[in-house]
Amino acid sequence: MEQLRKLEQVQRTMTLMESGGCNTNHQDSDRFLANLILLLIQPCGELNMETKCSLISEHLPKISVGFLEDVSRSLTEEGVQKNIVQNTFPLSHDTKTDIGHSETDFEDMAMIRLDAMQRANSTLEDFLDTWNEKMLHIPTNGNTVVGGSNVEKNRSGIIKLMEVFQTDPFRPLVLLFEHHGLLTERIREELRCGEEYWDLERKLCCLLLTKNKVSIEDVMRAIHLKSFDYRVLNLLLYQLRGAKVNDLHMEFLSISEFLVEVSDDLFDYEDDVLENNFNILRMFVRIYGASTAQTMLAKCISEAEEKYDHLLKTLDPQLSSKYRRRCEEATKEGGKISGHALGTWSMPPAIVDEDLYRSNVLSSRSTMVPPDRHSLE
Repeated sequence: MEQLRKLEQVQRTMTLMESGGCNTNHQDSDRFLANLILLLIQPCGELNMETKCSLISEHLPKISVGFLEDVSRSLTEEGVQKNIVQNTFPLSHDTKTDIGHSETDFEDMAMIRLDAMQRANSTLEDFLDTWNEKMLHIPTNGNTVVGGSNVEKNRSGIIKLMEVFQTDPFRPLVLLFEHHGLLTERIREELRCGEEYWDLERKLCCLLLTKNKVSIEDVMRAIHLKSFDYRVLNLLLYQLRGAKVNDLHMEFLSISEFLVEVSDDLFDYEDDVLENNFNILRMFVRIYGASTAQTMLAKCISEAEEKYDHLLKTLDPQLSSKYRRRCEEATKEGGKISGHALGTWSMPPAIVDEDLYRSNVLSSRSTMVPPDRHSLE
């Protein structure tokens, strides 16, 4: 799934490059530029877009073909070792040829990984929101570059393309839906909800980093918007089947999605603190304090569960039974073999000082002695 996601990101970037006039009309060249752009938009400490462009303009002339060949040779041995250890093989008929390349040569190829096969047995990864999480540290007000040289034009073009990701992120998807006759006003509305969620995510995560006040209204709005991607998928299924949207089903799925999002946030709490991702427990700790946050969140969960139980009873009995059975199967697949059939809630300890927590985790990682790369253990 990760490799497919990378391919989708490259293709989407190439589409935006064409709309922004940044393409070369040569597939390999455009793919190279797309990968460079994807690298540029990833957060890197305190560097903003203008600083990144300046660094590239200043240092690119120093990077020669010989230098790149030296780097490639130095990384080849490490890349081959890593592929062997991780049981990673490209989908190629000539493995003898492929094994001589570094891992970075396989970034644009479909690959089968052992861990990916194991994960795919139980779930599919969420789609659409990866870009926004990677842009949480990028200023939302943009940067303006003024100049008449070709270098300045290139910098301006890159910055303009970065703004497209934030101002019209669903344009390629909308065009695709329109092309296949699948776009409806309701799908458009859910995509608008997605943009609103991403805006709220950036805003709320920025407020956490800057120690500013967080609004509970914004938090609850964001958590309810968060599953917009699943609602888009559900609406697409109705379109593909040529069926009328069942509002009762959508309402039930909405409250179910809310409970799933909260559960995922509790499971990913520590990772979300490290990566500054939106997480409802993080927000509650900021709003209510560490001693009260879990109680307030438990109250929200209880209210949602009451609504969930009420809506479940209104569904067709056969459908309700199938849904319950599938939930029980998913719970078992997730490793829950005792307790309630649908699983139980588990609240992680609240992190009072996120900055200190990040510092401690990063410090402990930096002091770890890496294993011998030639060892399989």
